[in-house]
Amino acid sequence: MKVLYFSWLKTRAGIGEETVTPPAGVASVGALLNWLATRSPGHAAALANRSVVRVAVNQEYATTNAPVGPNDEIALFPPVTGG
Repeated sequence: MKVLYFSWLKTRAGIGEETVTPPAGVASVGALLNWLATRSPGHAAALANRSVVRVAVNQEYATTNAPVGPNDEIALFPPVTGG
């Protein structure tokens, strides 16, 4: 599974992208975020306030209960504003 971090999430996590193999029980976006937050203090800081983290699975916006699998691309980013 490929995880991409954008904007301040990238800064806080200290990484722009990584390939991960979550434990077998990690099958949803919410479970993945919980697991990612345990990977390092930077990951924990990036994911401390999940209400401001948006997620896309394979370039489609996703909710916390959306399924994830080993071949998915997960993007984590802050809310996008226009103007």
